[in-house]
Amino acid sequence: MATPIYVPRINNNDDEVKVLAFDVGVGDKLQSGQIVGQIETDKAVLDVTAPSEGYVLGFVAKAEEVVKVGSVMLWLGESKDEAVPEIQDAAAGQSASKVSQVTAKARILLEQNGLQAELIPQVDGRVTVEAVERYLATKGGAKVEAKLSAVSQVLDVLPEVEGNQVNLTREEKGMAATVAWHRDFAVPGYIEIDYDLAPWAEYAKRFQDEKGLLMPPLLPLMAWRLVELARETQRLNATFVGNKRFEYAPVNLGFTIQAGESLYLAVVRQSQALDEFGFVNSLGDVLRRAAGHNLRESEASGATIAFSSMERWKVKRHIPILSPHTSLMVAHAAGQDGRGVLGASYDHRVLNGGQVVAALKKLSSPKKS
Repeated sequence: MATPIYVPRINNNDDEVKVLAFDVGVGDKLQSGQIVGQIETDKAVLDVTAPSEGYVLGFVAKAEEVVKVGSVMLWLGESKDEAVPEIQDAAAGQSASKVSQVTAKARILLEQNGLQAELIPQVDGRVTVEAVERYLATKGGAKVEAKLSAVSQVLDVLPEVEGNQVNLTREEKGMAATVAWHRDFAVPGYIEIDYDLAPWAEYAKRFQDEKGLLMPPLLPLMAWRLVELARETQRLNATFVGNKRFEYAPVNLGFTIQAGESLYLAVVRQSQALDEFGFVNSLGDVLRRAAGHNLRESEASGATIAFSSMERWKVKRHIPILSPHTSLMVAHAAGQDGRGVLGASYDHRVLNGGQVVAALKKLSSPKKS
């Protein structure tokens, strides 16, 4: 007789969780208590174990899928050949629920292409524009750019209040594109920790004295530490494309700078090829060009990881928007009583909370030689 393994509840506030991965395959012989996979909420990751010994007959849930607490993840049987018709029944039930999890833009794309939501594999538990794009790409459908343009035209209508439309500057168009990517593609999360300012302040002062600099380069040195972490942990320097993690070869560090009314993400490309002093100088050069609205095209795009600070405005918390095709932007802010604040916006498709916290803790102090 088949035995179901159910999705457990991690805490009382979460009725849905994300299946991160399975550690077993169909036909595997399991022992009681053996780990079969992991599930995740915004706050915790939990191993799911087998309640008894048996053979894996089949899966109902899928990796990277959002599922309801109490639903069946997979089935165990007394033999490999045991039939479990409930798998098909459960899958059909899941397909029927897809219609209620379609985003507004995705619904328009579905209508324009004559598709049913049930046909589209979900992205993080929803039928999104990205999910429809992937399906169209596999079927050789119409160009996504044209479809997205049509979606924008349908959804973006003038309000019924008198006023004037104003053309955006190049910088404002870039910001709008960044915000749209963050909204439509990333699955954003945010985490922050406080840290002791003293070690970093002392390190920056020593660096200033050794190199003969005018000011302690605290923020550039912290950004350089982020580059080191990106080299050490590849998934920090990655994005999500086509239902796979795309890990970048170079570390292109983006650093936010406010220049008048314009906000730039100035980029030091190939940061991993520089040493600490070389990076500090390169970032200084890029920031000076940004302040003069004179960034080269290569210095205003292509970031793979980013650092942002609002400490000089005494802001205690800010949650930055992820730059397109990045999974991590560190947010540096002002603290109290000798403490600072390090936060991070991150793409939950690529990173989980534990991985981000680990990176922030390492970033909270200079690297020990």
